[in-house]
Formats: sequence, C-alpha cells, structure tokens
Amino acid sequence: MAGDRRRRSGGGSGGGSRLRLALGIALSLIVLASAGVGWIYLKLSGDIDTFSAGGLSDNRPSGTSKGQNVLVIGSDARTDGNSELGGGSKDDIGRSDTAFLLHVYADHRHAVAVSIPRDTLLDIPPCQLPDGRWTEQRSNAMFNAAFSVGQTVKGNPACTQNTVEKLTGLRVDHTVVVDFKGFAQLTDVVGGVRVCVPQDIYQKDLNPNRTTRGERIFTKGTQTVSGQKALDYVRIRHGMGDGSDIGRIKRQQAFVASLLKKVKEQGLTPAKLLPLANAATHSMTVDPGLGSADKLLGFAMSLKDIDLHNTKFVTIPWRYEGERVAVVEPDASALWAALKADRTIDGADASGGQGGGTTGPGTGPSPGTGTGPSVTPSATGAVTGAGIDVAVYNGTTVTGLAARAARTLTDHGFTVTGTATASTQDHTTTVIEYGPGQEDKARTIERLIPGARLTSTSAAGISVVLGTSYSPAKPDSASPGPLPSAVADGARSADDDPCANLSYG
Repeated sequence: MAGDRRRRSGGGSGGGSRLRLALGIALSLIVLASAGVGWIYLKLSGDIDTFSAGGLSDNRPSGTSKGQNVLVIGSDARTDGNSELGGGSKDDIGRSDTAFLLHVYADHRHAVAVSIPRDTLLDIPPCQLPDGRWTEQRSNAMFNAAFSVGQTVKGNPACTQNTVEKLTGLRVDHTVVVDFKGFAQLTDVVGGVRVCVPQDIYQKDLNPNRTTRGERIFTKGTQTVSGQKALDYVRIRHGMGDGSDIGRIKRQQAFVASLLKKVKEQGLTPAKLLPLANAATHSMTVDPGLGSADKLLGFAMSLKDIDLHNTKFVTIPWRYEGERVAVVEPDASALWAALKADRTIDGADASGGQGGGTTGPGTGPSPGTGTGPSVTPSATGAVTGAGIDVAVYNGTTVTGLAARAARTLTDHGFTVTGTATASTQDHTTTVIEYGPGQEDKARTIERLIPGARLTSTSAAGISVVLGTSYSPAKPDSASPGPLPSAVADGARSADDDPCANLSYG
C-alpha cells in the first residue's frame, strides 16, 4: 500500500506528473485571473451611481432608430472633492456646464455628437422634484436650468434628459453625467491629451474675479495636458478669443476628439477599458440601463468599430438672441430628422440595412410615420416656392409635424417664417389661410399638400395649419439629401488636427 501511495503521489512517469502539474498551475492561474476580473467588475459596479428612472417623463418619444442616443452631461457639481478642482462651494447646487447628444448610427461605424449650448432658450417640460412633486413646464428657459431643477448638489439628469427629448423628438437611450474629478482622472489614465493654445494664459483668464494676472498656466503652442490642466483648458472662457460659450464649445469638441483619438490609439480592449472605467465610475452618474460594469463596458466595446473620421462633432443650429442662444429652424428639425433616419452629416445611409432609416436607394419611411426626413407628397410638375413666405402651425398632437412640413416647403424654395403649435390641436383637415392677393401663392402651396382646404382671411400673409390628414409620402429622389450647410459646414471629425477648425472663444 505504501508503495502504491508513493507511486500515486510521486513515483511513476515523470512526464505525466509534470503535465498534471502544468495543467494544475494553468488552471490555478485561470481561476485567479477570473476571480481578479470578477473582483474588478464587482468593484466597478459598486462605484457606479445611478439616478432614478422615476424622474423620466411618461410622454417620451418612441425609439424609431436602430442606432442609439446617449446624452453626456458635464456637471460642475462641487461634491466629493470637485470643489478643489473647479472652485466654488462644496454646498453649491449642481449645474450643467456642458452637454452633447451622441448618436451612434445603426451600422456602428458612424457617430455624431451634437453640442447644446448651455444658454440655449427652450422649453423645459415638467420635471420631478426631490420630494416627488412635478414642476410646471417652463417656456423660454435656459437649457442648463434643467439640470438645476430641485436645487440639489448632484443636479437633475432626468430633467435634462426630458428636456433634450422634448427639444429633439429623439428618444435618449442612455444618460451619463461626468463631473470635474472624473474628467480629470480620465485624462490622467490615457497619459494626457494633445491640445492647441493660441496665446499664453494666466490665472486671471480662468478666474476673471482675480485682482492680479497671477501665474501663467498655459504657454502658447501645441501641448499635451492632463488632470487639472486639462480641466482648465476645457473650462476657460474669458481668456481666449471673444469669451463666448459657443467658442468654448468648439474647443471642447476639439478636446473630446483628441481624447477619443488617444483612446483608439491605445486600443479598445477590456484590458485598456478597465482602467478608464475605473477612473470614470468614481465620478460618474448613469441611468439604470448602464448601472453595472458589464453593461457599461459592453456599451463601450460596441463603439470599437467606429472610425475616427466617421465620428463627427456639430453644434445645434443656433443664433444669438441678445446674450442668449436661440435654436434655428427648420435647420434643427432637419438635423433631428436625419438622426432618426440614421443619415450621416453628408446625407449617407448609415442604417446598416437594419431599418430605422433609409435602407437603400429610393426607400424611405412609411407615410405618416415621421421617422425619416421630410419628403414631398406627389404633385404634378415641379413645385417652386421662390418668393413665397409661409408660417406653419401644428394643429395636431403629433410631435414634430410642423417641422417636417416646414422642411418640405423649404426644400422647394419656400421661405418658412416660423413654426409653432396652433391654438387648438384637434384639426383633422389641413387648412391653408391666405390674405388679400395671395390666392395664387396659396394654390402653389396646395400642390405640396393635396387635400388641404384653402381659406381666405383679412389678415396679410399665408399660414398653414396642419391637420391629421397631412401625411408626407415617400421621396421621389434616389437618396436623401444632405443637411443644411449651416450644420454640415461646421462639422469636425475626430481625426482632425486639434488646431484646425477651432474657435478660441
């Protein structure tokens, strides 16, 4: 027996023993590695904060695109050590310092980030307060006020998401809030980001309330920044160019593009993403749909095939209204329609053949779905609206109907003087109202809206009040056209030089 035990424990074939030993070691390493990854995933999940989905609106847009929409909010909350980086009181309320809507196209090879200036004037829909009550809708409010609803130190990301969905008519699939500390840590992990500085920058440029110029914090030229210096670069407003928020957005877009380029160069693998995720999750709040490490990393890995050149940055079509920013229509609605249809900035089909947008030459959304770009109902002969002004009103409860009709009219040369909601939303038949001497022009509009009823009024001008009978048909053209030049011309690609196409405001 002893001999048998000796043979089983140490005697016999040396090769077989060594093989068993090697297999045992390998198995042990696999177990340890799996346990390590499991520990990391568990740790990441423990660090991820989520906001309550209870604050999301009950009246949300439907998910019409096969792509995904992710709202990214940069918060200037001063909690959890952020006051040391951003200044201010740790008891101050959270505010939205910057925000963009990232649309990942259905083909997972294209993406576009649309920046929304914080001073944009828009409607903030009803939002939930910390005590569970809901606010009334606020009209002509500043966009960043949505994040401050409830006056909490961590802000109100659900209210911002509600506001973006109302503005765009797009369903936001995920929302991510990153604060100062998380942003600074991300730049540290990747080893810094290459940026462009037009002139020497001093402490007073970052904080205009200083009485002296202070120390120089940036030297003119191209350089790599990380941590606090990266944060200063994207936050500084008054020391560069005209000091406008629009100019700062251009610089922030260039910075994010440079950051993405650095991440892509290092490789989108789980091993590389885990340190990034570890840095981000310490200072990040997400919706419940991204509230675990596997979901967060899974989403990040889904972006690995997106080419840098096909990653675009644009700003919502805008104009100044006093010291604030107004949304320009119908250009903005054309942008949202393009994203719904998974059309790129230059009008290409990026639906990946999965639906949710144009799927090939000559195809388009079904009549009345409103999921694609506005299109022209059939009419006899070419319709030209040059020199004809018209206002468009939505007399239904269908979201975005006036914007789609406006796009159809502008595509045919009409000048749309404005879009708005009609005084009542119970119209079934579309009505074209025209003033004295305007009948011929009104009949030109009628050719684009078959079935509309013409009505003469004593008021000057022409207006269209849309009813539920209005139903755009499929386009006659071989493919959707490009977006308005105001949108496309200002686009930046993630592979652009950090000094190119840049405003230093």
